[in-house]
Amino acid sequence: MRPYANLTLESVKAAIVLDSEGHRVLAKYYSAALHPTVREQRAFEKTLFEKTRRLSSEIVLFDNLVVVYKPVVDLFIYFIGSTDENEIMLQSVLQGFSDALAILLKNQVEKRSVLDNMDMALLTLDETVDDGIILETDASQIASRVTKRGSELENIPIGEQSIAQALRTAQEQFVRRLYT
Repeated sequence: MRPYANLTLESVKAAIVLDSEGHRVLAKYYSAALHPTVREQRAFEKTLFEKTRRLSSEIVLFDNLVVVYKPVVDLFIYFIGSTDENEIMLQSVLQGFSDALAILLKNQVEKRSVLDNMDMALLTLDETVDDGIILETDASQIASRVTKRGSELENIPIGEQSIAQALRTAQEQFVRRLYT
């Protein structure tokens, strides 16, 4: 038997952002075994929110998982890992992600601004964690990568852009044509 057979680079099982009522704003589940259906995910999020909304600690053991979270204005940001995961590492990922959002949203990290800038919030999460693997914890590096990706959109053919990117490009071209 190989002693390292169960090791994986995956450190984050899920990243979840809930509003002040416990409704999903943003969620990515990186582990297929962790609540594979949307119904199970929503039930998990509801019970997680109920458990953490009044606690003063930022690290809890919940449903045999380590959960680090941070309340920010009218949002709760959660990063979830296995019980084998280092809580300090999860906490630094949470801090890097929330600080990068604050940089990118000009310190307006609240439900309305996250919803209005969902593409930026998702890019921020993608630059922080990829498939459960922690990529970066430094907020300025994360924010720099997100803004760099945004400036590269002009060079990507419209057929290869996401819907949000294509709409933004079309809007920018429309505004340029109005003022020229």
